[in-house]
Amino acid sequence: MASALILLLLVSGLSAGGEARNPVGFLYQPAYCCDQVLRGPASPYCPEPGDLVFCTDYTIFWCVTHDWAGAGHPHHSGIVVARPDGSLGVLEAGPYDTLRIRVIDIEPHFKKYTEMGEPIWIRKRRTPLTCEQSAALTAFAMEKEGKRFALIRQGAQLTGLRCRGGARLQFMGKPHPDRCAYFCSELATEALVAGRMIDPVTARPAATYPSDLFFDRSANKYINDHLNLSCDWLPPARWLGCTFPETAIQR
Repeated sequence: MASALILLLLVSGLSAGGEARNPVGFLYQPAYCCDQVLRGPASPYCPEPGDLVFCTDYTIFWCVTHDWAGAGHPHHSGIVVARPDGSLGVLEAGPYDTLRIRVIDIEPHFKKYTEMGEPIWIRKRRTPLTCEQSAALTAFAMEKEGKRFALIRQGAQLTGLRCRGGARLQFMGKPHPDRCAYFCSELATEALVAGRMIDPVTARPAATYPSDLFFDRSANKYINDHLNLSCDWLPPARWLGCTFPETAIQR
């Protein structure tokens, strides 16, 4: 099914870097900082397939559990994908603390996170995906939409059963594109593998946290040694739906 969809997308001329996208809000200057500082100047954000999306929740429960697992902030991640009709959405597992994988229109999606008080960051691609990469990413996203959020395996991150520890990562946590459920950063990392954006040999989706994708560094030695997105993605940039006067922005 995936190969048939990829072929259909390529034949129909779906292009990652084709016509210009409409801007959705604004991005401030990128920095490897998970804070809410607005580093000016801002520029319009034109989404493209492969852009990584992050947000975080400051409620006590999520802060305690993520710190306990060694994940820290940000708490959530997703990836921009093109649908078969060319429209863009964000592929996420468990958006708004729900239990399904969804591809959601970008503007209302970001607006809802903002209304919930959750700041958003974007890691833009330095170069557009190729047509083949974007088609493969689309096929992966369409196959996963509607599947379950991996609640039990996410909970296991708080225990010794997680596959993130020590030398076990040489053998565990490898790409698994046919699971029936994923947690958020696992799904985003699997999408990077499916879109041929990172090396499937060294990728460990089930052991990757949003902070690993955000900071290009990890407390886990294996992830730290093998996962660095800086060649193909800019550092994270704060997203807002509007701009602020220059006097209110830290440069």
